[in-house]
Amino acid sequence: MRMPSPRSRRTLGLGLAALLAPSMIAACGSATAARTTSAEGARTTAAAVTPRDSAGTTGSPSPASPSASIPGQRTAPPSTAAKSPSSAPATGSPTAAPSSAPASPSATPSPTGDGRSHQIVRWTAHGGRSVALTFDDGPGPATRPILDLLREYHAHATFCLVGNEVERDPAAVRRIVAEGHRLCDHTVDHPQPLHSRPHDRQVHEIADAKQSILRAAGPGAEVPWFRAPGGDFTAENEQIAADHGMTSLGWSVDPRDWAKPGAPAIVANVQQHLRPGGVVLMHDGGGDRSQTIEALKQLLPWLQAQGYTFDFPAGG
Repeated sequence: MRMPSPRSRRTLGLGLAALLAPSMIAACGSATAARTTSAEGARTTAAAVTPRDSAGTTGSPSPASPSASIPGQRTAPPSTAAKSPSSAPATGSPTAAPSSAPASPSATPSPTGDGRSHQIVRWTAHGGRSVALTFDDGPGPATRPILDLLREYHAHATFCLVGNEVERDPAAVRRIVAEGHRLCDHTVDHPQPLHSRPHDRQVHEIADAKQSILRAAGPGAEVPWFRAPGGDFTAENEQIAADHGMTSLGWSVDPRDWAKPGAPAIVANVQQHLRPGGVVLMHDGGGDRSQTIEALKQLLPWLQAQGYTFDFPAGG
């Protein structure tokens, strides 16, 4: 077989190259276009996804959010963050934290300028087997019968008088003093609750009642105690009383004679609850006190039979 000459081979190679060149160019162009299209698609996809995630359209925080990227940082729960300021607990309210209120003045006496103390007295002056009988809200119709019974049993008592009642019956006050009993300030007109009145009104109730009692009692009389209506003692009215030379007087036995439970119930209450050195609260004014009188007819001889002596409250 005859082989082609070198010139013929060159001519043949050039011809093949010319035939193959267009197809090769087309293939390269298709590959380039495919790569370009793929890259553009990836960029388009990234552009579509990134704004949705960073905007939090799914409701979850963005991974790039500072609150999510700082370890240990506390974030408020949605319910707390949305809570209205009005729902927060108030501070400084007078009713807040009642358990932190100061102890009773009787437990923590506080000296005053006149040497007396903020101390609610609930015991007798001399202690031992003694009792202090006290009568509130008079003078009234029951005052003289009670004075008669006390004289019969050689007993002494303390009368907590209301200023307006004193003005109506000053003679009863003079008899109380003449027969060796003691006087106590029970305000001008027995307002309840006393602590709800303005300061000036409380001063009037306490100071003016004392002056009314002293005028009725006559020269040399003293009013060493103050008793708040209903036992409504506060640091304010205790201070007012102390400023006017009076000790706040409470009680240790309340037979509730003011509620008229019957003479037997009054007697039983005192007999059950009285302890040596106690202060008994009863009433000679403020209404019908016939049950108190009947109860006293039984209590006075019983007290003597039990060995009690009659004393005045401490602080007088």
